[in-house]
Amino acid sequence: MKRLFALALVAVSSFALADEINTAAAQPVVEQYDYSSNLDIAKVISLSTIPNVCEVVPATMTYEDHQGQRHTIEYRAMGDGCSNG
Repeated sequence: MKRLFALALVAVSSFALADEINTAAAQPVVEQYDYSSNLDIAKVISLSTIPNVCEVVPATMTYEDHQGQRHTIEYRAMGDGCSNG
């Protein structure tokens, strides 16, 4: 009975590990944007929310290129909290 329980525990652990590996593989690598980056943007999937502060903040954009590959890029943006008054 103990062997059966141990075998079941090992099987469940293996499935959990396989799920973590698949999740990590599905996440695109975050690339750092600079002005020399040559972007091939066919479709924007998502943009991060820019906070309501008056300073430069990190932002991300996930997009699909013309070959259907998904990319995530991190860039710097000015926050939305500045006023000209």
